[in-house]
Amino acid sequence: MKNKKLYLFLAYLFIFQIVLVQIVSKFPAFIEQYYSNGLYLVTSKLLRVLFGWIPFSFGDLLLAALLVVSFRFIYRLFKDRFKKFKQKLIYAIAFISVIYSCFYWFWGFNYFREPLAKNLGFSQSKCTTEELTDVSKNIMQRLNETQLFITKNDSVKVNNPYSPKEMYQKALSGYQNLAVTFPQFEYQYTSVKSSLMSLVQTYNGTSGYFNPFTGEAQVNDRIPINGYPTTVCHEMAHQLGIAAENEANFVGYLAALSNEDIYFKYAAYRMAFSYLISEIRKRDKAMFNTLINSVNKGILLDFKESSEFWDQYQNPIEPLIKRGYNSYLKANNQANGIESYNYVVDLIISYENQQ
Repeated sequence: MKNKKLYLFLAYLFIFQIVLVQIVSKFPAFIEQYYSNGLYLVTSKLLRVLFGWIPFSFGDLLLAALLVVSFRFIYRLFKDRFKKFKQKLIYAIAFISVIYSCFYWFWGFNYFREPLAKNLGFSQSKCTTEELTDVSKNIMQRLNETQLFITKNDSVKVNNPYSPKEMYQKALSGYQNLAVTFPQFEYQYTSVKSSLMSLVQTYNGTSGYFNPFTGEAQVNDRIPINGYPTTVCHEMAHQLGIAAENEANFVGYLAALSNEDIYFKYAAYRMAFSYLISEIRKRDKAMFNTLINSVNKGILLDFKESSEFWDQYQNPIEPLIKRGYNSYLKANNQANGIESYNYVVDLIISYENQQ
């Protein structure tokens, strides 16, 4: 009887939690001060200490277990022909209630914090095409110079020589350097790992993910190696409470750029230019063609190989998964869904203009 009352309490609590999240989401300053820069700092470090020492992805195993439990529940529901359906429904809602609570208290409230631009103290606005072009030319020049410095030949593709584990360690120095300018990006207690579900992620079209229940940054170790440093830095940004995807992209860019390693700098310019040139393509096809023709051939070969890599894993399920993820992002204060990743352009331009 006690268990039944507990399940019923948790089921009702789920409704209360939904309302609470909606109310709290209207107060970003409160979340910024008391959650993102308060409770979350303690919780996130604790999770990284608890799970960071484990040599494999504990979060992947946890997600697999949750899937098994969910499929088992559905299977038994149909097998029993929906007997005691009301009672089992209460159990299911109670289970979801616990997951929902852990998600938001462990990390999810960061979706409703104040904008990163305000946090960093610089103004962000929708860039003009002229600003976009100027910054794109600047980034392209630095990208060309970095590629040429590494290969000594503008027609040769860069080949990052590091293993995933080496890059997990090297990424730390980038955040240490970045924290000198922006103390809020101080990173302690590393917990970055190769995902056990890398093949599944590849078919999903994802490069990595952050597990809010264990605080682990999971990286798809099958992705093209030249984009690996920025992916690692992106997932580490999520660990620091940067929830919005465009903001995590931007912090990942800054962390890779702040790294003294030349391959991390190349990855930073490579990522930034890919987003910038994509935006130019939408606005000015002539300028797009002009800039593309000015990019070193080795860099274009790098982009081509990366595109071919993802093309070979396209499948009918991927669009459905992305549609679901798109809805998830929109439900968590990212009105543009998956397109939010692309809005890193405005942050990069605001930052470069300020520099």
